[in-house]
Amino acid sequence: MKAAICQYPIDFLPSFEAWQQKLSVLCATAADAEAGLLVFPEYAAMELTALQPESVRASLHDSIAALQPCRDAFLAHHRDLASQHQVTILAGSFPWLQPDGTFTNRAWLCTPDGQTRFQDKIQMTRFERELWSIRGGRELRTFDIPGARVGILICYDSEFPLLARRLCEAGATILLVPSCTDTPAGYHRVMLSCRARALEQQCFVLQAPTAGSAPWSPALDVNTGQAAAFGPVDAGFPHDGILAITDPSSPHPWLFADLPLARIPAVRRRGQVTNFHDWPAHESIPCLSPETMPPPAS
Repeated sequence: MKAAICQYPIDFLPSFEAWQQKLSVLCATAADAEAGLLVFPEYAAMELTALQPESVRASLHDSIAALQPCRDAFLAHHRDLASQHQVTILAGSFPWLQPDGTFTNRAWLCTPDGQTRFQDKIQMTRFERELWSIRGGRELRTFDIPGARVGILICYDSEFPLLARRLCEAGATILLVPSCTDTPAGYHRVMLSCRARALEQQCFVLQAPTAGSAPWSPALDVNTGQAAAFGPVDAGFPHDGILAITDPSSPHPWLFADLPLARIPAVRRRGQVTNFHDWPAHESIPCLSPETMPPPAS
């Protein structure tokens, strides 16, 4: 499988039609390069707040409420592009209004047959929880796409090994990590977590970040990150587990990576180490505190 991972440039767009054209060009470019899986980043939908009055887009809460009228058209455009190019697209995540009036950080997966399914971000950052009032999701899902089963860990979710473990136990061999980080520390937390998850679960992990600056948006003001594809650190893979990573100064939004899917079950069975299969052996090992440890031998 060939994946296209977007280091998505945030633009101040004049209209919804301009956004549609931008996305159409991006997807056509990836499809022309014969990519079958296209990954966009976390909160890429917030780029559409550029269409709002300045007083609205300057407010974290008002801006996401004002986004809701375009959410169906946002999803439909991704769905149509997936069908048109016969590719799978992970759309940039969208703050999605729930029936109870709360918002979740939702990423939609659009498949070549016109189907759309979603994953909500599970674990909120302090910014999302305390300043933005975004609510975490409550369940993980896996998705069958042509050639593979995938799971989605949205940004901060990648920093929790048990979430990745549950997805891989459910059959995922590719984890998609759309991210949006403003500081180098935030980027490195997610990037290092992606590399660790690929090592632990002996799977592929694809990280797609936002890029550039948006001083007009309190949500997307600064964006730091590099698109990357990671794999197991084992025989048949790069020694550092990095399949591909962008040059941060590259003007090209797409990073392409070939994913040798057949190597995953092979490395899990016959790798130099077998992290994926050895994981359960540690679940029952107790951790003794000084209070519970037997007295030292005299």
